[in-house]
Amino acid sequence: MNAGRAKEILESMEMVQVSYQGEPIIIQRVDERTKMARVFFRKNPREEMNVPTLNLIEE
Repeated sequence: MNAGRAKEILESMEMVQVSYQGEPIIIQRVDERTKMARVFFRKNPREEMNVPTLNLIEE
């Protein structure tokens, strides 16, 4: 997905399902300049990482 859509999801009041490499994630921050998102995995909230927004899939 593009960085703009990732930011929309982050700011939305709706719960939008998003995955990274087939695993459900939560978006914490989006940097539209670098097109990177800070995410954590739903099954393991302690596992945080920065990933390219292009690798995020809206379910």
